[in-house]
Amino acid sequence: MTPLRKMMLEEIERRNFSESTKECYIRAVEDFAAYFKRPPDQLGPEHIREFQAHLFTKRRLAPNTVNQRLAALRFFFVKTLHRPWNAAETPYPKKVIHLPIVLSQQEVALLIDSAVVPFHHTVLMTLYATGVRRAELTHLKVHDIDSDRMIVRVRGGKGRKDREVMLSPKLLEELRDHWRRYKPKEWLFPGGRWHNSQNPITTKVAWQACQAAAKRCGLEKRVHPHTMRHYLPCLIMSRPGMPAASLLESA
Repeated sequence: MTPLRKMMLEEIERRNFSESTKECYIRAVEDFAAYFKRPPDQLGPEHIREFQAHLFTKRRLAPNTVNQRLAALRFFFVKTLHRPWNAAETPYPKKVIHLPIVLSQQEVALLIDSAVVPFHHTVLMTLYATGVRRAELTHLKVHDIDSDRMIVRVRGGKGRKDREVMLSPKLLEELRDHWRRYKPKEWLFPGGRWHNSQNPITTKVAWQACQAAAKRCGLEKRVHPHTMRHYLPCLIMSRPGMPAASLLESA
């Protein structure tokens, strides 16, 4: 690890950014340096402007994606290198707001029932019934399922906030079948080929489960795990730290 990378990671950690933000920022600075084939601390405003134009004209990235890359570069120059940042010289492109893709009740049922394997079926049902994000899903643990109070504890969600969402009886039944099938010990969705790893699945597994099911059932809409959040809002309760009965104890 280079001293420059170490400095940036320390600045990110000091601000308690999420893992996804950390990965995004590091990747953006690496991409910036690779484009000019020079260390990023040897580059300046004129390089940022050229890189921004490149992202639009050559890579044809969306304005929101370019905004994300610029935010990473601004963090690097201002917080890591302690250099000034002139917003007039490097304007942020106008943000584009798209309406979300919304699935009908029949389409959601078709998508979940078209899961390729039982593990994917449970992943899709959990995404739908709880409204959690992909990263939140991967960090669910067995003891986060409270069958006594019928809630699911989501830890370290967006903004590093914990929350609780309602647990439906149908999802609880699905999760109990899931536990009997895979016997997870810590992570609710363990990784590995046979789902017996000591580490959880990655966010790619949720993405692949959604894409494979959509292809299998012939859905024409562009669907991804976040699409499931747009169908049924979850009831959220901020009551972290409450005692809970484990799913295992009720299975």
